[in-house]
Amino acid sequence: MNGLYAILLLVASNIFMTLAWYGHLKLREFSWFSSLPLFGVILISWGIAFFEYCLQVPANKIGFSNYGGPFSLLQLKVIQEVITLIVFLLFSTLFFKNEVLKTNHLIGLGFLVLAVYFIFKK
Repeated sequence: MNGLYAILLLVASNIFMTLAWYGHLKLREFSWFSSLPLFGVILISWGIAFFEYCLQVPANKIGFSNYGGPFSLLQLKVIQEVITLIVFLLFSTLFFKNEVLKTNHLIGLGFLVLAVYFIFKK
């Protein structure tokens, strides 16, 4: 179950991370946000990233084999990267209609899934 909990926490963490890193690009459409100075945008992003860290750190601790989890450090990192790309793909598709998902993007994602396969191969 630790593996499942770690993955679920990583998904939730990556949702916050994506919002912290890229949400401001969408929020600029609102007048109250677009008038903020860069420092204000950074503070808002840090506030969102706080929740990312509150989920990311336990996910890594729960999932890491040295703490009783099923994953090596390398496996955890590769899982996190694939989750990051999937969450970003969903975010950009839902919130940025001008961003088009192309065949080469899907091929690249496929290669990342293959990377996960090879990282986990004994």
